[in-house]
Amino acid sequence: MPAPNTIISTHIIRQLEYEICDWESDDIYILTDTNTREKCLPLLFESEKIRNSHQITVQAGDAQKNIDSLQQIWRYLTENGATRKSLMINVGGGMITDMGGFAAATFKRGIDYINVSTTLLGAVDAATGGKTGINFLGLKNEIGAFHPAKKVLINVEFFRTLNDKNLRSGYAEMIKHALISSRKDLNDVLEIDLENIDFEKLNNLLIRNIEIKENIVAADPREQNLRKALNLGHTFAHALESLSYKTGNPVLHGYAVAWGMICELYLSHIKTGFPKDELMKMKYFIRENYGTYDCGCTDYSEILELMKHDKKNENREINFTLLAGVGEVKINQTATNEEIKESLDFLAY
Repeated sequence: MPAPNTIISTHIIRQLEYEICDWESDDIYILTDTNTREKCLPLLFESEKIRNSHQITVQAGDAQKNIDSLQQIWRYLTENGATRKSLMINVGGGMITDMGGFAAATFKRGIDYINVSTTLLGAVDAATGGKTGINFLGLKNEIGAFHPAKKVLINVEFFRTLNDKNLRSGYAEMIKHALISSRKDLNDVLEIDLENIDFEKLNNLLIRNIEIKENIVAADPREQNLRKALNLGHTFAHALESLSYKTGNPVLHGYAVAWGMICELYLSHIKTGFPKDELMKMKYFIRENYGTYDCGCTDYSEILELMKHDKKNENREINFTLLAGVGEVKINQTATNEEIKESLDFLAY
């Protein structure tokens, strides 16, 4: 089962009421974006405490995960009397839980917060694990802190409000967790029918998926060693995602992760012996379900430059997490510029 601070609940109101029983409503600050305020927050208004609490809303979209939105949150907390004993509840996807968690980490040197994850991507990625942050100067999650949520509450019923692309975005992170875990976990995840999702089956797989992540985080909370396994696909993904915003054609995080995994599995094949048949199987699966990233050779220099700013880098070398096989993680790997460009060629063709 997931670690105690992550609760997958079929009775989200009851569970939330239990978690906030020690706080008065005027000590609770709920953060949403414009989408979750409309689609998700009303579902929580069965709770009188939630209905009467302070509410902060920022514009939706990962491009809004910036210092301006963060200042808006800090300003509201200050002007409405929040103290170190106050509680934040972040209701939304990864953008909200990342930024809300960072606001909580930094306001008065740290206040408690609860994440109510309303997207599949947020549930398996941003909401759990304690990483918080914002984007800065066009770089993904450049400013942040480790500040774990008091609780993470997940209910798959929220995921029914998601469109197909946002469901697939979260599913990509589930594939990543399965790849670093075991053959059985990978087979189970790849059996999901994305055209006709069985939400009960998804709920069961989500329990196992979060368990994989939480076990790694518990062993290495500040990403000194084992936790780097969770970075599979992300060195490429963050660069592709940042480039997409610079060019005005933003892509969803999970799509960038899917493409990043193919690039890094290619590096895994040529550098750590990841089997070619496994590589081709994953390439065709990702191509069928996510398409491919629209970039050409003229973008490669920019992608390399963005990679140089990745937080995972050490000794001025671009750092990758690679695989020798499914479940066989090799952290702290490097590659030449030519090998990185070959990986992008492999993704495109």
